Amino acid sequence: MENAKLNAARAAIRELPEHGTIGLGSGTTARLFVEELAKLVRAGRRYVGVPTSQATQALAVSLGIPLLDAVGPWVIDINVDGADEVSEAFDLIKGGGSAHAREKIVNASARRNVVIVDLRKMSTRLGEKFCVPIEVLQFGHGATAYHLAQFGHPSLRLAGGAPVQTDGGNYIYDLRVGPIDNPQTLDAALSIIPGVVETGLFVGRADIILVGDETGVRRLVNPRSPS
Repeated sequence: MENAKLNAARAAIRELPEHGTIGLGSGTTARLFVEELAKLVRAGRRYVGVPTSQATQALAVSLGIPLLDAVGPWVIDINVDGADEVSEAFDLIKGGGSAHAREKIVNASARRNVVIVDLRKMSTRLGEKFCVPIEVLQFGHGATAYHLAQFGHPSLRLAGGAPVQTDGGNYIYDLRVGPIDNPQTLDAALSIIPGVVETGLFVGRADIILVGDETGVRRLVNPRSPS
């Protein structure tokens, strides 16, 4: 799928303004976009980035892309990020890379959100292929998981036998819920659980979806978006 991801990343370059502030997503496909963006910066295009993770920040710095501070508020012209699953309704599941809280902050600060994925990420309904990542506070995370279990099966994300920590020092629970009938309702219900920092449900937060395959890219425009 590397060619499919690269095709999507290069297609996102064509969505950029001549200059401006760019949200820099996280994950393998977003990394390819950042590498392509760096080529434009080296060629003299005036872009400044807002990274969504420490990994993306380090990559952008290594490639010479100027960055704004991590405080905000920002006026982001366009945000380019990946997704773990995309539904026919243009809703997303994100958080496979444990960066979805920061990704959602940047997404909400952008005038336009472009999502770059390969064909495997497309679903009829969210939850068909991917769990919903939930970022939670370390304190009382077992109690938080108890409440998450009302909605599905929560599993603490581990790496090397230890809990995965986000850039904010929080834990991730992957909540298996199956196909989701109403992502907005589920997102609201999960968000009010004490200890939940952010959910991986991105409802109504994609303006353009660029779906790459081995031969090209399909450009999908959200009919509910001004883009």
